[in-house]
Amino acid sequence: MVQAYILIQTEVGKARDVATAIQELTGVVRVDAVTGPYDVVVLTEARSVDELGKLIVSNVQLVPGITRTLTCSVVHL
Repeated sequence: MVQAYILIQTEVGKARDVATAIQELTGVVRVDAVTGPYDVVVLTEARSVDELGKLIVSNVQLVPGITRTLTCSVVHL
């Protein structure tokens, strides 16, 4: 399994709508609204890096209200 955190910036006032929409996507493990430079943090899980990329590009980034995403892959040290 491949995991990644997606840090999301949203339009002003859209964090709740974005978090609610993302919770419904397959591969999403956890969604949290946060304070600071990002508005929503999402933990995702997929079988491969390619599947993870498809989840992000084809699903997450299409959610209305998102202005920017940053994906941080989980590594096991």
